[in-house]
Amino acid sequence: MAAGRIPHMTHALEMGATIHLPVAGLRAVLRWTPTAAGARRGVPDLDLSALLLDMAQQVRTEGDFVFYNQPRHPTGMVRRLPKRRDGEGLRDAIEADLARLDASVSRLVLAASADGGFRAAESGPRLVLENAAGGAPLAVLPLTPEPEETAVVCGAAVRTASGWEFHAVGRGYRGGLIALAADFGIGAASRPAEPDPRSQPSYGYPQPDPAFTLPPQGPQFLPTGQRHRARG
Repeated sequence: MAAGRIPHMTHALEMGATIHLPVAGLRAVLRWTPTAAGARRGVPDLDLSALLLDMAQQVRTEGDFVFYNQPRHPTGMVRRLPKRRDGEGLRDAIEADLARLDASVSRLVLAASADGGFRAAESGPRLVLENAAGGAPLAVLPLTPEPEETAVVCGAAVRTASGWEFHAVGRGYRGGLIALAADFGIGAASRPAEPDPRSQPSYGYPQPDPAFTLPPQGPQFLPTGQRHRARG
């Protein structure tokens, strides 16, 4: 399948669109195509993250940020799947048991990040929504981040009186996942010195980004009101 091609019979979303999610479990799959031959190996390497938010649009604790260094929510209701390569390119996925999320969770934000940039014109990034029970596709959202953006809020599953909806967003950030997470109450300490370039990614269990040397319970990713306690 060509980069960015929409699967047959899948609803194509535009930014700002809203659709009903007629499922108890949602699988969100971030798909992209490797860049042309000659580019540095593994570029771009994208990651999918999720943030569980309360009614104030903020995380409740550090555990509400599911990303490459914390691949599973403490409840197990939101979890990353192994990153892998298939016939359509590369994929990173998150599953969420929407029907079993705590009532205090008002929305589940899905975000894509790429430390080296998305190279969207070449890689064709898109978010595919699937029924976690069986994998039937529901919708696909093409992502069009600007060249200088290194993170983007793809959209959010939002709790409503009649069930869950997906709202397509597409808001980009130049400061990567740290800048994006800060909008939802996740604070960051000073970033360590740049690591050596990563070798070819391993497309199996999600690999931690070496730029983040502390676990999320440490001071680099904590709700902003709790960082002082971590340092104490």
